[in-house]
Amino acid sequence: MTSKGTRILLLVGFAPWCVLGQLQGQQLPEGPNRETVQRICSACHPAQIVLGRGMTREQWGSIVSNMISRGAKGSDDEFAEVVDYLATNLPPTKTATPTTQTKAPRPRSMLDQAGANDKQVVDEEAAARGKTVYIAQCITCHGTKARGGERGADLVRSLVVLHDRYGSTIGPFLVKGHPEGKSITLTQDQIVDLSHFLHQQVGNTLRTGPYNRVLDILVGDPKEGKAFFDGPGKCSQCHSTTGDLAHIASKYDPPVLQLKVVFPQTAAFGRRSSSNSRKPVTVTVTTPTESVTGILDEIDDFNVSLHDDSGQYRSFQRGPGVKVERHDPYAGHVALLDEYTDKDIHDVVAYLETFK
Repeated sequence: MTSKGTRILLLVGFAPWCVLGQLQGQQLPEGPNRETVQRICSACHPAQIVLGRGMTREQWGSIVSNMISRGAKGSDDEFAEVVDYLATNLPPTKTATPTTQTKAPRPRSMLDQAGANDKQVVDEEAAARGKTVYIAQCITCHGTKARGGERGADLVRSLVVLHDRYGSTIGPFLVKGHPEGKSITLTQDQIVDLSHFLHQQVGNTLRTGPYNRVLDILVGDPKEGKAFFDGPGKCSQCHSTTGDLAHIASKYDPPVLQLKVVFPQTAAFGRRSSSNSRKPVTVTVTTPTESVTGILDEIDDFNVSLHDDSGQYRSFQRGPGVKVERHDPYAGHVALLDEYTDKDIHDVVAYLETFK
């Protein structure tokens, strides 16, 4: 499986307004840090969206990490309080006594829509079974935490794993044949269980995951970083080490600098920047009667809205005769996520670290 860069999950599914209205009438359980949950979570959606869900601390931590990566605002202590509240007041629900009948799939809820519309929700029991499969078939080359090594790729950053949903890409990959020629024959149930385990490992590497800690990332080669910066990375086409990047290493420590290289559209540690330094996404809407350009507000398959140069809010219905051109200043960085490797990233950071 490839070790190339990850995808960013940018899309969010929204529930019908009638459902949101029903949720507004419900209340979160009483408990410490309830106010923190209401304040932080309700900035983007009704805080009551979590009601009826029972999850472990690790699962809630994964959900909160996803929210942070999508722009939730708060301090480290506040996010920890959110996880504490959810884990304490909404623990895993007790399961019924096992029977010989096949367990019905858990119905999807509003919370499952956070992230990609088809985001996989890890089943802890299935992940435990998948770990057994992983130990038997994969651990020798890919390591105990699926982070890879000399003999195998880092599966946590593999596009095959990141694109997978309940075995949808892992299964065909194994059927096609392992690139190292190793024979791996699994049943469909084993493939799904393995999928849950690998997605669990991906979640464990997130900000609130149990394996997360800041490492020494200055392990790259500055000379090779310069070659990538001026060559295949095409960084020098938009940036200048004597202009916008001058003395950048004196402004940010290495972990933050790496985040700004990989995710420049976000602030430190995944929270969106509210400063004027973040370049906005603009859009040009052309209709049969006019052409309007402004800062993008919202866009979907049916409508697009923006604020024009005068600050006026404009909204247009998409359809025949309406042309929409989106201009994202960070599109080049997003495209690189599928192109550069861990080594490329480390080399570029090591190169930029020379500019004190």
